[in-house]
Amino acid sequence: MDIEKLKLLLGITGGDKDFALQFCLGNTTEAILNYCNLEELPAGLENTAYRMAMDLYRGENFGSVAPDGGLIASQSEGDTSVSFRVNETFTKSLLKNYYSQLNRYRVLTWI
Repeated sequence: MDIEKLKLLLGITGGDKDFALQFCLGNTTEAILNYCNLEELPAGLENTAYRMAMDLYRGENFGSVAPDGGLIASQSEGDTSVSFRVNETFTKSLLKNYYSQLNRYRVLTWI
């Protein structure tokens, strides 16, 4: 998967978001491979992987100093501590939005 293609799709220029974009590509690829029980990403799922990476980047707001949408779970003043909630609803729905494409490549295995 090519980070430059993802940057073009998202309309990002420069290299300041490369780490976050690479994380999104890796996370998306890992999710697809795990769900489909595959060793490598098939060519037929490459565009789906880019779409998922775009959704992940936009939905989780990677690369920002602080997440949007009021995701601060707690805040302290003494010794300055801030913790953030994870947007679990979005994370769980990421695969759900692509089941129709992923299920065509899914290999069932016995546990």
